[in-house]
Amino acid sequence: MSQAFVKEGDEQWLHEIQPTLNALILHLTRENNGIRVYEQRNFVDPKTGKEVHVMSNGMHYSKDKDGRWEIVG
Repeated sequence: MSQAFVKEGDEQWLHEIQPTLNALILHLTRENNGIRVYEQRNFVDPKTGKEVHVMSNGMHYSKDKDGRWEIVG
């Protein structure tokens, strides 16, 4: 089984964290072995109307219709 699908200890999944930017930053920093992850910029996706946060880890994050964090294209 891939390690990517194994949840260990008290770690949280992305969709389990609070729907705030600070909570996202803390979560991503923990996932990044304590190296701070920060927001580089944000924009509203014209196709979906969702706010997208471009983070220093190279990923883009947004909230789904239920207000949970998700990775976007």
